[in-house]
Amino acid sequence: MRKIIDNDYFTIVSRLLIGGMFIYASYYKIVEPGDFAKSIWYYHIVPGKFINLMAIVLPWLELLAGLGLILGIFFRGASLWVNVTMLVFTFALASTIWRGLSIDCGCFKASEAGTHAAWEPLIRDIISLIFTLQLLFTRSRRWMLSRN
Repeated sequence: MRKIIDNDYFTIVSRLLIGGMFIYASYYKIVEPGDFAKSIWYYHIVPGKFINLMAIVLPWLELLAGLGLILGIFFRGASLWVNVTMLVFTFALASTIWRGLSIDCGCFKASEAGTHAAWEPLIRDIISLIFTLQLLFTRSRRWMLSRN
């Protein structure tokens, strides 16, 4: 198992896939923070006074984490951050299904209330967790700008 986790090629694919996904996901949120704030609100998890702060800060952290993974700069911190956020996103999506809320996830565009259940994004997040966990535990440092 360790051989698979430390594989240089699996690691670069995971870095590009997850890093690219985080960069892509951050784009609309940075450009349209008001729409992203609505997406956060639809989940009914975050207290109202923190929604705007999250809508402004979270996309920039996603962008930095994605760049960190792809470039291999602050790799450990970036991989830890993407794992934490993927776990939070997975929990949030699962909670909407459990509570019977019908929303778009708001992952890559503004979500809307009452459109459909979050099963598809939940499955995508669970599959993405395989790659983020691999990044967290890999010892591979090939093709990284920072090797520390």
